[in-house]
Amino acid sequence: MATGDGNSFAHTIVHHVHKHTPDVTEHVYRQVFWARYIDWAVTTPLLLLDLSFLAGLNGANILVAIVADLSMVLLGLFAAFGASDGQKWGYYGMSCVAFLVIIYQLAIPGRRAVASKDGKTAKLFASLGGFTLILWTLYPIVWGIGDGARKWSVDAEIIAYAILDVLAKPVFGFWLLFAHGKSAAAIDGFWAHGLSHEGSIRIDEGM
Repeated sequence: MATGDGNSFAHTIVHHVHKHTPDVTEHVYRQVFWARYIDWAVTTPLLLLDLSFLAGLNGANILVAIVADLSMVLLGLFAAFGASDGQKWGYYGMSCVAFLVIIYQLAIPGRRAVASKDGKTAKLFASLGGFTLILWTLYPIVWGIGDGARKWSVDAEIIAYAILDVLAKPVFGFWLLFAHGKSAAAIDGFWAHGLSHEGSIRIDEGM
């Protein structure tokens, strides 16, 4: 993206209705960095897997969260290239619904799963989960102000996304790695013991 690749222009048709003068049709062209959505489609599921393994979520909850996450990103891309404001905000609304599904999976089944672990792990999950959800909530706000309402320039939007990406990925990653390196948390959950062991009976799960 920094070299000018991974972007194209979205063409949006905006109709302005006037009472006493003829209606006006405005053609808006805005630069959209579709490479960012590809990045999110790869990295955000990995972040969710980190949190899911930390909490000890089961496979069904993880699958629902990942599908909702990919749906959220894909619908956001559709919204960015919407041909009208109706399409843009319609896809945006559906993307926000998918985000609410992710919040539910982390807040309800996630907290329930991590409650059976030690206090340090539960505290780390609550801290990382809260940190992630706050940052992820800012993404649709930036999109709504930038791509959606077009109140921000493309440059301002890029800067905002860059700051959020640094916080949501490297900062999150180092936080989790340092905590795990100090043995402050136990990474467990679906497939955490290896694919070959999944489905086998583990004594600790029945205790």
